[in-house]
Amino acid sequence: MKQLILAACCVLSLTGCSSEYIIATTDGQLISTDGKPKLDTDTDMYRFEDSEGRDQQIQKSSVKQILER
Repeated sequence: MKQLILAACCVLSLTGCSSEYIIATTDGQLISTDGKPKLDTDTDMYRFEDSEGRDQQIQKSSVKQILER
């Protein structure tokens, strides 16, 4: 029983590790993301998961700032 409670606590603590980020674009949009956007150096685009769980990309030149919320 103790192992089950310990496993449940571990799973719940890991779900809180994902941070929300805000991408401010050069045209004034604010895009909310789940997790930190990652820069793909081959395409020069940021890849991220939006707040609805969809994978998205945005050009690096269109990003003004990335803030952790």
